[in-house]
Amino acid sequence: MGKKKANAQTAKATAKAAKKSRAAQKTERKEKRKQGKAKDDFDDDQDLEAILENIRREWEESHAVTEELVEGPPSRRANATLTACPSGDHLWCIGGEFFSQDGKAYFYGDVFRYTPEKDEWRKFVSPTCPGPRSAHAVVPSAAGGGKLFLFGGEFSSLYQNTFHHYRDFWCFDITTRSWDRIETKIRPSARSGHRMALWKHYIVLFGGFYDPGIATRYMNDLWVFDTQEYKWQQIEFRDPNERRPSPRSGFSFLSTQDGIILHGGYCKEYMKGKRPVGVMLDDTWLLRLSLAPAPEDATGKTKFDPLVAKWERRKRPSTAYAPALRSGSTMALWAAKGMGVLFGGVTDEDSDEETLQSVFWNDLNGYQFAGNGKWVSMMLKAPKKRGGKKKKEVSRDDDEGEAERAAVLEPELEPDPGDPLLSTPMPRYNAMLAVLRNTLYIYGGIFERGSREYTLDDFYALALDKMDRYVCLKKSDIIIPDGDESSSSEEDDDGRDSSDEDEDRGGDDEEMLLGDREASEIKDAGGEIGEEPEVSLRDQATAFMGVSKDTKRSEEDIISTPLPGETLAIFYARSREYWAQKARESSDNRGKLLRRDGFSHAEERYGTYKPILEEVEKILAEAGLDEEEMKRASATGQGGGVGQSRNRR
Repeated sequence: MGKKKANAQTAKATAKAAKKSRAAQKTERKEKRKQGKAKDDFDDDQDLEAILENIRREWEESHAVTEELVEGPPSRRANATLTACPSGDHLWCIGGEFFSQDGKAYFYGDVFRYTPEKDEWRKFVSPTCPGPRSAHAVVPSAAGGGKLFLFGGEFSSLYQNTFHHYRDFWCFDITTRSWDRIETKIRPSARSGHRMALWKHYIVLFGGFYDPGIATRYMNDLWVFDTQEYKWQQIEFRDPNERRPSPRSGFSFLSTQDGIILHGGYCKEYMKGKRPVGVMLDDTWLLRLSLAPAPEDATGKTKFDPLVAKWERRKRPSTAYAPALRSGSTMALWAAKGMGVLFGGVTDEDSDEETLQSVFWNDLNGYQFAGNGKWVSMMLKAPKKRGGKKKKEVSRDDDEGEAERAAVLEPELEPDPGDPLLSTPMPRYNAMLAVLRNTLYIYGGIFERGSREYTLDDFYALALDKMDRYVCLKKSDIIIPDGDESSSSEEDDDGRDSSDEDEDRGGDDEEMLLGDREASEIKDAGGEIGEEPEVSLRDQATAFMGVSKDTKRSEEDIISTPLPGETLAIFYARSREYWAQKARESSDNRGKLLRRDGFSHAEERYGTYKPILEEVEKILAEAGLDEEEMKRASATGQGGGVGQSRNRR
């Protein structure tokens, strides 16, 4: 009995020890789990920090800005923007274009800053930035240390085979010198030659043109971007008969206390059976802007004040002074005096298809915003006399009673080399203008002699509060010969005549799917359709876009070629009769079988072009066109916004 009891006690002790052992093991496992979890948490924290560090480093790399001290103004160019800095004593020059005498087009996307105090130019390059372009619009804002907002513009390939418009929207931070793209679902359509102005915290955009390759479409839509809400909104007018400016581009658009002043511009009139005619505009409008309190919403919160806009045309008495009718003379804002300053321009007499007489200007005019507005001629101060005596004085008064005095000297006196009038820049149009404080800066522009066009590269400053003389900060290196120089008779930069180059690019009589001219263009790009291309698909798409917008192509070629954004069904519906005729020529079938044969021909043609069409759509998307715009363009046979014509004024 005693032995059994001892064995029971031993078993009980053993069980108890086993239980303690299991408890100890459990506790140990818990501790290990805790330690493991802590380690995992630590590793997760380390991983998160690494991720954030990688994100920061990648952002800095993508926004890294290089700064370079450069000589003189930027390389000669036209249709760039010159903008007074909203937060410092600088000028900012962005983009532009240059067309060489051998027919090549160069577009720029660089950013330059000019510091008048040092007479110094600096160039800034960022990996993230808008693509090369011209005829875009830039507006400055002092908010957040200073920003420049950029919208739209145009671009073409080297030989102008491809031409398209942008609809992207960018913000340049003056403090960091970096670009950020602003993505919004609602935004203005692609365009060039438009203008923007800042009123309070609203960016207002108006007009411009869009060239789908058949006819240039000028616009008069009005858009507003709220820099606080970061939203675009189109301003719609309830009354369709309400007076407002006609469609145009290249106009003046200046901000005032009451709204925005619009003056002048250019457009083309298209009449059936007649060639398009350029129209110079000289009307002046005030876009009166105000903020009206909005009612509370359902939650009882008051929404931001909506913008109220109304167009008012400014009438000018017939006897009042005004500049001669012209285009290509955008004004710059002289905020200190509440006026716009207009320089140069061109007046065209387009009498017939063969003759275009142009008068180029280098006069300076001012438009005072106050009241109903008033034009004044801004003349340099009369030169001091160096001898002789004054013969007589003449004065010219406008209807407001202001007199401008000009001294008429004895005819035997020779011109004074110190005469400030001799410092006036040569005539030009589309010069880039900006007023910084009380100084007007003029850079470049375009001058024509005969059939030759010259892009200028000179740079001038004029103290508007003194009006004593122009200061040439950089002389022009362009030599403009006397007489009528014809670009068609000039040799290209490489010494070859342009007609020789045309002969070299053609001459292939082999019939291809694209038609003679289009096929030779694709062949120049490096291969034929259906062959392994020697160059990229992008080059073939570029060549295709340029040729497909040639209005001289045959009707048959146009009908039988699919367009960007066009589905097989749309393509076949548009060209059904053509393919039915092709089927009749190669088959004895009729009825449904004949239609089936026709569809097979269309499907084969579409399949051949499909890779190129997809690449074209990528190019157009990069230009800012969305899917709906490409579909609308293809439905009207306009090809998604590419073409060869330019807005010359």
